[in-house]
Amino acid sequence: MSQQTALLQKPVPLAQSTTYKILYVIGICHLLNDAIQAVVPAMFPIIEKSLDLSFTQLGFIAFALNMISSVMQPAVGLMTDKKPMPYALPMGLSASMAGVLGLAFAPNFGLIILSVLFIGIGSAIFHPEGSRVAYLAAGPRRGLAQSIYQVGGNSGQALAPLITALVLVPFGQRGAAFFSLVAAAAVGLLIYIARWYTEKLAIEKKAVIRQKRSAPKRSSLAKRVVPAIIFVLLLIFARSWYISGITSFYAFFAIKEYSFSIQHSQYLLFAFLVAGAAGTFFGGPLADRFGKKTIIAVSMLAAVPFSAIVPFLPPAAALACLVLNGFILMTSFSVTVVYAQELVPGKIGLMSGLTVGLAFGMGAIGSVGLGLIADLIGLKKMIIGVGFVPLLGLCALFLPSDKTVEQWNMKNA
Repeated sequence: MSQQTALLQKPVPLAQSTTYKILYVIGICHLLNDAIQAVVPAMFPIIEKSLDLSFTQLGFIAFALNMISSVMQPAVGLMTDKKPMPYALPMGLSASMAGVLGLAFAPNFGLIILSVLFIGIGSAIFHPEGSRVAYLAAGPRRGLAQSIYQVGGNSGQALAPLITALVLVPFGQRGAAFFSLVAAAAVGLLIYIARWYTEKLAIEKKAVIRQKRSAPKRSSLAKRVVPAIIFVLLLIFARSWYISGITSFYAFFAIKEYSFSIQHSQYLLFAFLVAGAAGTFFGGPLADRFGKKTIIAVSMLAAVPFSAIVPFLPPAAALACLVLNGFILMTSFSVTVVYAQELVPGKIGLMSGLTVGLAFGMGAIGSVGLGLIADLIGLKKMIIGVGFVPLLGLCALFLPSDKTVEQWNMKNA
């Protein structure tokens, strides 16, 4: 086992404080990366008319974007657990820049799919390494650090409705080309992050040599850890399917049921996503104080009444419920990542890639599945049905407690 691998499998407990500057910069980069991704669903109301696409085809576009990211993220995380690659971060955003330019000028469904694949590849490279940067900069505040990092991404996703209303409605499909400038800015910031990341690895490599630490052995705990991971993945499935249903199709629901314009329907989504970004930020500090399992369980189960009632409400009440639901549901987002990392502490990149990547993958499958359901039984019935998906949050009650996970790790230290 290489010294660098030993570092990543069991980070050396150095006396360090939280590096907030790096956390803020990587959070901004996450915002810019996910804002680029947000261009894709933001374009749905535009290309649905201009290219005469069905809900199922729109679902396949989201599938292409999210599935490539989902499949690649755990692989990238596993690879970088063994050999970290700081400069993969700006390289990934360069792929996204190429994809968003292609998206702006794609004349047909096939080329749109190809373009979003490039964006998905860039995202797959960025997320595991970005999460590792947040981990390395966290110091003792892992929940807060992951929240700062993840709130950047969720804020970028929240920009999708504004992108539609302020950029794509006036400029059409070619308005997506503006986001190549966003990608270029992210590449510049990630070069700065890559330099810090390289220096951090060098410092901690020396610490590994001094302390001669080795990776923990977890074979005796495999049977206990696997069920917990399965429950975590089920929770991610429930959250991702619900969010996919709202972000991909609720705008069409508002247009049909409330007679909203495209622009007005996007403001409902913007409120939901901004509230979700706020929930993401507060989730980490709350987990640091009250425990990760507690926050995950409360987040998933408290969202159920709001998600179930939203389709039956008038616009103002629906807006209020969307805001509350977005906040409550997303408090568990960053906490789930940290919980999974602590379940398998020797695989930071793999667990980050698996949890975040699975969220993308489940969202991708959800987009296709829910789009198909909407075509078959009607949009309103699909929106009503997806409101009950968060009931799967009952799985959170079966997760091992934070204290139990800590005891497992102490036994294998």
